[in-house]
Amino acid sequence: MSFRPKSGSIPDSPGVYRFRDPHGRVIYVGKAKSLRQRLNSYFADFSTLHPRTQSMLTTAAGVDWTVVGTEVEALQLEYSWIKEYDPRFNVKYRDDKSYPYLAVTMGEDFPRVQVMRGAKRKGTRYFGPYSHAWAIRETVDLLLRVFPVRTCSAGVFKRAGQIGRPCLLGYIDKCSAPCVGRVTPEEHRDLAEDFCDFMAGNTGRFIKRLEKDMREAAAEQEYERAARLRDDIQALQRALEKQAVVLGEGTDADVVALAEDPLEAAVQVFYVRGGRIRGQRGWVVDKVEETSPGELVEQFLLQMYAEASPESMPREVLVPALPPDAEAVVELLSEQRRARVDVRVPQRGDKRSLMETVERNAKESLAQHKVRRAGDLTTRSKGLQEIADALDLDQAPLRIECYDVSHLQGENVVASMVVFEDGLARKSEYRRFAVKTKEGDVASIHEVILRRFRRYLEERSATGELAADDGAHSPIDPETGKPRKFAYPPNLVVVDGAGPQAAAAQRALDELGIDDVAVAGLAKRLEEVWLPGDDQPVIMPRSSEGLYLLQRVRDEAHRFAITYHRAKRSKTVKESALDSVPGLGPARRQALLRHFGSVKKLREATADEIREVPGIGPATAEVIVSTLKGESQ
Repeated sequence: MSFRPKSGSIPDSPGVYRFRDPHGRVIYVGKAKSLRQRLNSYFADFSTLHPRTQSMLTTAAGVDWTVVGTEVEALQLEYSWIKEYDPRFNVKYRDDKSYPYLAVTMGEDFPRVQVMRGAKRKGTRYFGPYSHAWAIRETVDLLLRVFPVRTCSAGVFKRAGQIGRPCLLGYIDKCSAPCVGRVTPEEHRDLAEDFCDFMAGNTGRFIKRLEKDMREAAAEQEYERAARLRDDIQALQRALEKQAVVLGEGTDADVVALAEDPLEAAVQVFYVRGGRIRGQRGWVVDKVEETSPGELVEQFLLQMYAEASPESMPREVLVPALPPDAEAVVELLSEQRRARVDVRVPQRGDKRSLMETVERNAKESLAQHKVRRAGDLTTRSKGLQEIADALDLDQAPLRIECYDVSHLQGENVVASMVVFEDGLARKSEYRRFAVKTKEGDVASIHEVILRRFRRYLEERSATGELAADDGAHSPIDPETGKPRKFAYPPNLVVVDGAGPQAAAAQRALDELGIDDVAVAGLAKRLEEVWLPGDDQPVIMPRSSEGLYLLQRVRDEAHRFAITYHRAKRSKTVKESALDSVPGLGPARRQALLRHFGSVKKLREATADEIREVPGIGPATAEVIVSTLKGESQ
């Protein structure tokens, strides 16, 4: 590459580097413990680099760097440059939706409690985020009984002061009415401080204080005041019940979990304060570059906490994988909080259980994101056109069939066929195959494609399409009114695999004389698209809708094949276990499985319990017990 710097000119020290395109725009920012070692790795052997890195280097026209003293300084500079230049090849987290916060405007003369979204403002304390605004309003409504802080807008507050009459909340004691001077600004600020303390997790002292006041009122026979205080206590307890207790009291932690595929990743965070879940938030990121879970965590922590206020940061961050520069990240976060912040991977106990819950939420978030993305008509149309352009097809592949092979060490070999029409799954058209050959995945793909398209030619011949095209015949079965199983040909056949699998599929089509169906293979490891006979793959942009659609089709074929393989293997295990019992025919085997539900439960049964099955006598029951228990041992 013409812009490759001389190795001796690159300093062997920590620093941050920038790749620029021919127009001078920064397209990638990275950091390194050794700039010389890191930058030389980009120019060592281009063919061994990851396709995404190759794409970045072919786009770049120059590289520069800045030397720093420590890894912490490198992290800070890297983040500031990413924020400043917004490079296209760097990981960028974006909210999968706008989350509402409960905000208290402590910067105002009369602090106000309200729901806020978007960028955070200076002088405002935030709690959450919450999944829904109505959850915030329910909590506030309960707390206003005890902490009657102002909730009205500036206009309503000013008008009430002008007319000398508070709003409805002032009359029902859910506002202390500072607008008309019922409390002084200092007294109202104290109420707001107490409200914030309660939301921050310091709940015990308020409930204890109210309980003490209630007992004193009852002792002085002020029963109405005691009843009012009792209701206040119940309101606080209901507010606490809405926040699940997950960890020990006093635990302040942010729990971060990832769910990822080769193209995207979803991040979920649960905010735990005082041992209770105070909020939840999610992000989705396009994986433009090759990144490990630890690198994703590092980038996320930098972007999440870089501008956070010290009081909003937790004492502990639980993550699924440690960042590559964990010590530097801990030091940076500790500087931001002005106190120690621990970053760790939970291994056992309540924290590990909570991490698993957050991981399930991350997986669900990624699945929902995929559904939303797949459901958009414009996006699907763009994806189909990008596939056509990348594979040099005459038209967009409106019908795509994808095939995947599944087996366990060459046994119970099965294959799946899934169908996508206009970018959407057509599950009624899915098919599955019990593969006869045991010569490997390439031979299995060849067999399945041969069988599928041989059936297509047979059904096409049966409808008369090969003999005439007068419209008198149809791929619809007249007896059932449904499409014949293999009547419709695809525009594109996709196989799970690289060049050899794609070549096997093409060879099967050539043997049948079919020349109007395109073939491609999608290799899972690098998400490369392979065409039959080509030595090099087609590299589609990582952010392209076309690659995203091909990946969804391939993943669905894999899921369908795995499901069939597991069902077949389970059936084989059941049958083979009972096959070894002498004198047990098919009818009595089925009766035993129906009665006990599984071979495992049958193994645990006694001879007397087995005799309850119709057709099983004492001698046979004893034989079953001895045979199955012997196999188990």
